[in-house]
Amino acid sequence: MRRYPPIADHGLIGDLRTAALVTSEGVLDWFCAPRFDSPSMFAALLDHDRGGHFAITPQATGATTRQLYLADTAVLVTRFMTNEGVGEVVDFMPLGAAEAPADRHRIVRVMRATRGTIGFRLACRPRFDYGRAEHSLELEPGVARFGGPDSNAFLHVAGPVHLERDGQDVRADVVLHEGQRAAAILTVCESGAKSPPPLTEPGVWQEFRSTYDYWHRWLRRSRYRGRWQQMVNRSAITLKLMTYAPTGAPVAAVTMGLPEQLGGERNWDYRYTWVRDASLSVKALLDLGLDEEADDFRRWLGVRVRAGRTATGEPLQIMYRVDGDPHLAEEILGHLEGYRGSAPVRLGNGAADQLQMDIYGEVVFALSQAHDAAQLAGYDGWHNLSALLDWLAGTWDRPDEGIWETRGGRKDFTYSRLMCWSAFDRGIRLAAELARPADVARWTAARNAIFHQVMDRGYSTRREAFVQHYGSEVLDASLLLMPDVGFLSPKDGRWLSTLDAMDRELVADSLVHRYDPAASPDGLRGDEGTFSLCSFLYVNALARAGRLGQARYAFDKMLTYANHVGLFAEEIGPTGEQLGNFPQAFTHLALITAAMALDEELDRAEG
Repeated sequence: MRRYPPIADHGLIGDLRTAALVTSEGVLDWFCAPRFDSPSMFAALLDHDRGGHFAITPQATGATTRQLYLADTAVLVTRFMTNEGVGEVVDFMPLGAAEAPADRHRIVRVMRATRGTIGFRLACRPRFDYGRAEHSLELEPGVARFGGPDSNAFLHVAGPVHLERDGQDVRADVVLHEGQRAAAILTVCESGAKSPPPLTEPGVWQEFRSTYDYWHRWLRRSRYRGRWQQMVNRSAITLKLMTYAPTGAPVAAVTMGLPEQLGGERNWDYRYTWVRDASLSVKALLDLGLDEEADDFRRWLGVRVRAGRTATGEPLQIMYRVDGDPHLAEEILGHLEGYRGSAPVRLGNGAADQLQMDIYGEVVFALSQAHDAAQLAGYDGWHNLSALLDWLAGTWDRPDEGIWETRGGRKDFTYSRLMCWSAFDRGIRLAAELARPADVARWTAARNAIFHQVMDRGYSTRREAFVQHYGSEVLDASLLLMPDVGFLSPKDGRWLSTLDAMDRELVADSLVHRYDPAASPDGLRGDEGTFSLCSFLYVNALARAGRLGQARYAFDKMLTYANHVGLFAEEIGPTGEQLGNFPQAFTHLALITAAMALDEELDRAEG
């Protein structure tokens, strides 16, 4: 067992309320329960010694491993090939009849010998509350009960497995012959809950079939039939796994604290719902035909819009917990050494209190995509939306921290103005389309003022490009969305020269940097890799600009950076390694959008 496997060396399993990461060695080294943003039970990914893990690994040294998903599912298979035999561990989290059961979460780990004889070594070492809390252990034949401060974990085993005490943890050696199976089922319940009934071998098989069939049924709803179906399907499943089913709110990533630079301080907690990220996912979901998921999020978003002023006095925060709780106070977990020594490990996210004006454009865009127009056209829905735009009409012209959550002071970011323009543009169109009362004259005046301001102050005639913020010469990849929101034609001269400038300065072998921190200090030490989100936005922009050969090359090249099971972290480092929190929803939704745009433009060119 490596102390710190590469970030990319993981597969993801989940039950639509929480998720776990499993390495290609069979080590489950990240799991929080009962929700994505709950304290961790296994966090060896952030501290090998203190974090805790649940490992099922081969006894033989030098085993060859391979990890894959069963096609079009979230069932993960880790296969071990040894001189004596071949075995595998099949990992999944059952969804049940109503998707994830509310009172318990199960991780099922099935060991199989597929050829010859293979020995497995099991070690379950939970560490509750990010490794800060002690736990108790009660061991009986076939079951171990771990008692934590807020939850209990029950490890049941089925088949030829004998659990042994190892301090307050458990271990087991399991030898299976060809055709034999055994299972270890970890169930997490609220503190004080009784031990759930153990799953028998037929029960394990029933849970497997139910989970396997669920994912196939769900994916049949997707209408994507394009050139990159395997990667788009995997991205869609990943986005679904990262969505909290009770509210429809997706998290930005299932992890926290993974570094954007090894040894650096850009180690954020991403287990929350960003209004921006989730809003931009709506179009991707609708384009795939996943209307229910898009509508679920819009309902969650509508509740946030109705909630009124936040603690900062703004109508919305940039992020919330999955249940809508706005409290995300940031603290440092100083007892954790961080992934490969990348401290500090941050819990919570202080950027929740930042001012980012672009979110209002993304909110209006998401709500305007309503599958059922009556939902928005109803009195309450329209009243809330128009009130938001009335407020924005008097407040849009303010410096803010911007889309990248910089901590170097507020500036007049061009992207923020762009999205405020989009908010008014969408609002004006909706008022006419739905025949609803609105102060259209005021909205129109604001929209036009922003347009002129961006063209006058956000464009550098010297660089022949739109720039990151007024008064600067710095380029910013967030502006790749400028044609998508309709601000300019994708073939407008000023846009094409901006794209050319980005090609020269932000793009390295088809990979795209957000911006140059040296030219535009962001208040943080260190560097970062290329942003995978921006690389896919670049593909989309190239395709819409008619540069199809360049777009297809960039897209195909970017897909080679996916990990072995098709997942992306936030960034690609200078030597091609994945960095940052993993997997990142924003990256996967951008992959879907880029694939669909490229398909559309290629079909048009070939037709």
